[in-house]
Amino acid sequence: MATLQSAEAPFAAPRPVKIVARRRENHDTVSIDIDDGMAVEPGQFNMLYAFGKGEVPISVSARGHGRITHTTRNVGLVTAALTSAAPGTMIGLRGPFGHGWPVAGLRGKDVVVVAGGLGLAPLRPALHALFENRTEYGRLVLLYGARTPSDLLFTRELEKWRGRFDVEVLVTVDVASSGWRGEVGVVTRLFSRLAIDRDHAAALVCGPEVMMRFAASGLLDVGIDADSIWLSMERNMQCGAGICGHCQVGSFLICRDGPVLPFSKLAPIFKVKEL
Repeated sequence: MATLQSAEAPFAAPRPVKIVARRRENHDTVSIDIDDGMAVEPGQFNMLYAFGKGEVPISVSARGHGRITHTTRNVGLVTAALTSAAPGTMIGLRGPFGHGWPVAGLRGKDVVVVAGGLGLAPLRPALHALFENRTEYGRLVLLYGARTPSDLLFTRELEKWRGRFDVEVLVTVDVASSGWRGEVGVVTRLFSRLAIDRDHAAALVCGPEVMMRFAASGLLDVGIDADSIWLSMERNMQCGAGICGHCQVGSFLICRDGPVLPFSKLAPIFKVKEL
């Protein structure tokens, strides 16, 4: 499991970085590339600062060629500023923070990646890492669910992955629109179609917490051990370094102890109603 934390002082001023590219992923979600070649592990996040608006935690959704990509949904004042920022805009950055996906520790195992909605963005670097070292893993399955077809992310990349012979990609939506020819239903309905070595399998899960609750339960039912089910938690983070306490859940500070944690540690917390 990655143990990198931010090399910066947790309350240091954000350093200025430039947005060099902007891509609309769907009706409310945008990817921005920043000109920065920082070392970041799949699953880690940065604190992005829109000057004059505020700061939010955003997971890294890709990196390479001296650029870092963050994929952001427009849900508030700060994210509205980030998603509307044009190339050339300067923003602030602190990070990277947190523990990422344990990709290196999954070698030799079948890997199931379960994403819900925007949860595909934090999982995308893990998928890239799995593809880059494909021969070191067993079966690879991506199960991706979104509310509607218009909410799907990275659709061109999904089609590219579907064309590979060494990965199984299943996509479903809760509500179909005219012209949709794929699966309909929640993503956990796809678990019955898993063909994996349950004794040597692991799962990476990210999405809304209610989805992750049912996904973890379903993955246990198909025989994957709780220590091998990894979830990425999302909370209101302000310092990013486990000091302010805003992201505390039970005994965990998500920014410091997570955001990626094994379900074996999260199971007691997920039993609490209205988590």
